[in-house]
Amino acid sequence: MDFTHVDTWIFDLDNTLYPPDMALFPQIESRMTDYVMRTLAVERDAADQMRRDWWTRHGTTLAGLMAEHAIDPLAYLADVHDIDFAPLLPAPDLAAAIAALPGRKLVHTNGDSAYAQKVLGARGLGLVGSDAPAPVFEAIYGIAETHFHPKPREEAFRIVIDAARIDPTRAAFFEDDPRNLAYPHRVGMRTILVGPGRHGPDLLDAPVPGHVDHHIHDLTAFLRRIAAQG
Repeated sequence: MDFTHVDTWIFDLDNTLYPPDMALFPQIESRMTDYVMRTLAVERDAADQMRRDWWTRHGTTLAGLMAEHAIDPLAYLADVHDIDFAPLLPAPDLAAAIAALPGRKLVHTNGDSAYAQKVLGARGLGLVGSDAPAPVFEAIYGIAETHFHPKPREEAFRIVIDAARIDPTRAAFFEDDPRNLAYPHRVGMRTILVGPGRHGPDLLDAPVPGHVDHHIHDLTAFLRRIAAQG
């Protein structure tokens, strides 16, 4: 629990800044499958298998579609993120816990920044300078900001590190997908797996890998413990 050196706090978005039981991502996954079915004229089972394969080989469904079918990423993102945000509830305790952390707070997501702002707004979080009830984040780095390189690709992390001028040895990364913590750990970040962990759309069915420094299930409580360190 030594975070006294950390001055940059980086958070994933989906299933990290809101709990999986709010069931936002299943809506997105269903729309991704629908998109693959329409675009490639395949049945649902085949589309789901393609998505799993792309997740393994390319990092995300979008990256696979771009690499193998040259789709328009902006049209895809607008389609799959056209969802119902009503399940998201405000999180004032989480907002206060993030605000209490010393230093900068960033979001790094494989979604796009417009979608991320909607999620943060629904949670009562937001960007500094916005009219959100608790503006805590300095910036959002979405898939367009990383030039469509998704986590876990090293390029995605390097772009954010350079753009935000982050010293990785003074940063912490919070993420629900253990794959996406491998590179942050390698460059010296504290790595925190939030929730049960995922392997694609499925829960992690293997031991938590060694590049995870902390495995937690209550983000707010964990951040309060960090802030209590002073």
